[in-house]
Amino acid sequence: MPKTKTFKVIQVASGHGRKPGQKETLIGLGLNKIGRERVLEDTPSVRGMLRKVAHLVKVED
Repeated sequence: MPKTKTFKVIQVASGHGRKPGQKETLIGLGLNKIGRERVLEDTPSVRGMLRKVAHLVKVED
């Protein structure tokens, strides 16, 4: 079975006061405080969520 690609995502800015849906997207990614880190699978839905909040997170391979 092939190994799935993952991303390490770190929240670097707050979702407070952002456009509707951006704070909810951060929560959906498992992030809700600056400095939180998550390892997420590379799926089209996760990529779309990361694109929506790209200015609030840092993504590492």
